[in-house]
Amino acid sequence: MPSILPKQLRTSRLPALLIALAIGLASPIAQADNLADIQKLMKNGQYPQALEKTDAYIASKPRDAQGRFMKGLILTEMNRPVDAIAVFTKLTEDYPELPEPYNNLAVLYAQQKQYDKARTALEMAIRTHPAYAIAYENLGDVYAKLASQAYDKALQLDSANSTAQGKLSLIRDLISTGNARPAGRPTTVAKPVEPPKATPTEPVKVAAAEPAKPASPPAATVAPVAAPAVAAKPIDKPAAEPAKPAGDTAAAEGEITSAVQAWAAAWSRKDVKAYLAHYAGDFQTPNGMARKAWEAERQQRIEKPGKISVSVADVKVTINGDKATVKFRQDYKSASLNSSAGKTLVMIRSGGKWLIQQERVG
Repeated sequence: MPSILPKQLRTSRLPALLIALAIGLASPIAQADNLADIQKLMKNGQYPQALEKTDAYIASKPRDAQGRFMKGLILTEMNRPVDAIAVFTKLTEDYPELPEPYNNLAVLYAQQKQYDKARTALEMAIRTHPAYAIAYENLGDVYAKLASQAYDKALQLDSANSTAQGKLSLIRDLISTGNARPAGRPTTVAKPVEPPKATPTEPVKVAAAEPAKPASPPAATVAPVAAPAVAAKPIDKPAAEPAKPAGDTAAAEGEITSAVQAWAAAWSRKDVKAYLAHYAGDFQTPNGMARKAWEAERQQRIEKPGKISVSVADVKVTINGDKATVKFRQDYKSASLNSSAGKTLVMIRSGGKWLIQQERVG
């Protein structure tokens, strides 16, 4: 079928339905039949009919990543890049651990010559899935396009620059060779069961206050050798809180790490009450969602059938008073999704416990 996308970038496409089922999509028969019908319509070039059937499917399963990804592909083939970009962008927001929507976003951006956006999307795809070969290849092609633009600009400013001319010719030969490649091998998007959610804002780090310096004793006063002199506090301004001893910091780091491990364990055993108890009262929910609505959504996802496993590794803790930033690697496994991504939690000490105030990927 004809493609509207640049040939030098390879798209992530859905393979035959049997391949999708073989990798572990636990779907009812009716759902499988719907997806099979949509793929058949796409294969025959009946995109309006496929889109109509996909919209009906998504209406009944609005959170289904497989159906939404398929809609993005259909819109792409219908030469509706703006709508396709909107679909893939929303997928990256709802399921930031999936690399395929980022890759297809990059292809659409490259078609519009928005190479900086394409590069950013591909870097996100690689960040979520470091072994995603298609994204690496596409990123190389995008860099080649950016290099071509830079050498073009250099020649506009200095037409006698033979070095830039040689490099530009080399890049154009490379791009021309890349255009001869096929559209790319198919990949699949497994339906996420429990994607990690991200919060959009970066926490503001507050510098720790310096400990107060003791006042110097009067010049005429000499402390006895047997007893240490006691420094008086300044009376013109309050003393800053002294730095905590190293032992206290180590103990706090241990408490925070234990709290993160307990949070992951509650998630793994599907103990929703214990899981939600790890979040502070002022937790910043994604996109400003109401707290009750967010909790209801989390409960619905966690209680879906099937086992899940959530583990954390490489925990790094930075403490600033009663606030801490925790970075770690989160590994999530279920029947239909296996992902590993960087995670950041901003935690606060409240009521003798360390609770999650912000949560984001990266």
